Amino acid sequence: MTTSDVAPARHSTTAGKHLGLALLVISCAQLMIVLDATIVNVALPTIRTALHFSLDNLEWVITAYSLTFGGLLLFGGRTGDLFGKRRMFMVGIGVFALASLLGGLATSDVWLILTRGLQGVGGAIASPTALSLVTTNFPEGPSRNRAMGVYAAMSGVGGAVGLLLGGLLTSYVSWRWIFFVNVPIALVVLALAPRALNESDRGEGRLDVPGALTATAGMLALVYGLSNTASHAWTSVSTLVALGVAVVMLGLFLVLETRSAEPLMPLAIFKNRNRSGAYLIMLFIGIALFSMFYFLTQYLQNILGWSPVRTGVGFLPMTIGIVIAAGLSSRFVSRIGVRIPLIVGPAVAVAGMAWMSNVITVHSSYWQVFAPLLLLALGMGTTFVPLTLVAVSGVEHHEAGLASALLNTTQQVGGALGLAVLATVAIDAMKSKLASLHSLAPAAQAVATTHGYTTAFMWGSVIALVGLVVSLAMIRVPAVMPGDEELASTALMG
Repeated sequence: MTTSDVAPARHSTTAGKHLGLALLVISCAQLMIVLDATIVNVALPTIRTALHFSLDNLEWVITAYSLTFGGLLLFGGRTGDLFGKRRMFMVGIGVFALASLLGGLATSDVWLILTRGLQGVGGAIASPTALSLVTTNFPEGPSRNRAMGVYAAMSGVGGAVGLLLGGLLTSYVSWRWIFFVNVPIALVVLALAPRALNESDRGEGRLDVPGALTATAGMLALVYGLSNTASHAWTSVSTLVALGVAVVMLGLFLVLETRSAEPLMPLAIFKNRNRSGAYLIMLFIGIALFSMFYFLTQYLQNILGWSPVRTGVGFLPMTIGIVIAAGLSSRFVSRIGVRIPLIVGPAVAVAGMAWMSNVITVHSSYWQVFAPLLLLALGMGTTFVPLTLVAVSGVEHHEAGLASALLNTTQQVGGALGLAVLATVAIDAMKSKLASLHSLAPAAQAVATTHGYTTAFMWGSVIALVGLVVSLAMIRVPAVMPGDEELASTALMG
């Protein structure tokens, strides 16, 4: 689920004959950005072998993208407001394409990690401006509603397309093409954008560059410090320095946001108890969802010996389950409110994660994994829509973009933090199990590695349980208030 800055433009000079082309450009760009969040997952074991990644560094292929994308999302949306949405959309796509090209050419782990971070920067600029361009190019009414529907469909299918395409390219061409494939798409988008898209008016104000830099640097330092404990002690100099830098940077970010006249993240938005609760729940959901994708991909390929393409197909039921559950949830919340789905959804997700940790062994079949995977998907899908409704409930219409973008930011940051912690937990559990087996034989390593995965799933379920507790303790919205469905439907597009 991706949310974006959706504040409507003040003026629109839409040329009707270009509406179809405009929708094609915007949808292709969004599909490219969304599928890139999953296309890399199924290729991770292959990438690890090709570029000689260590176990504790592999997570950074996911984390580098998540942190820069989530950390700079609000900043990217603001650039579109100030400098023109079409202009910044093209800048974002250009950066994304360049990073994709460099990623496909990577010859070392550090090279790939840096280019993944650069992809996140491009995505953080392109994604919020892409959705905003719908409002600047399509007049209100049926035309804009259809455009929003197509845009949402691209966002919904992006995850499934990414899994399948990642598997196909890795299995039958090369893992490098999961990055190269973005380049021709981006070139077409860049070539058509000036002809198809109208430019928005430039706004007044300034960019909160210090806020963006301190927040992103602080989160990167925090994740590095946490993941560093997989190979170094908590008291090691490298760990303490990284965590110290994180504390300083994040503390400075809070000070800057408090004193800034135009803060990147107005802290007043967290005063609402329900909204703050929604962000916390999404933080824990991000941890559970990212870790599940990461560790289950490793398990299917490293332990069960699946090919990347088979792994992609194996994840399809989860993607479909999330989409179906989200669709049903969006219908029911107007009748029963958000309270029940925000209890049932996290509870079902917790059950799925806990079940997963108990069925995975070196001899498990996919069908033993299928049931808890589907349960987790239904829980997540049930939670997303009411969570977004709570996040945007009570905000002014022009703040809906900020409220929903923060929801996506917490999901991305939560996933990065959770992956750092749970990867460390998995590696420690694997090492301990291997030591207790007193053997380095392949069979013993498979048992130890699987033990690491199941331990990560177990702690993932505990973290998801904390999200359920937050829902029970903090959410006090009995029903969706009038008008919130319209705000949330806008916020959810993307």
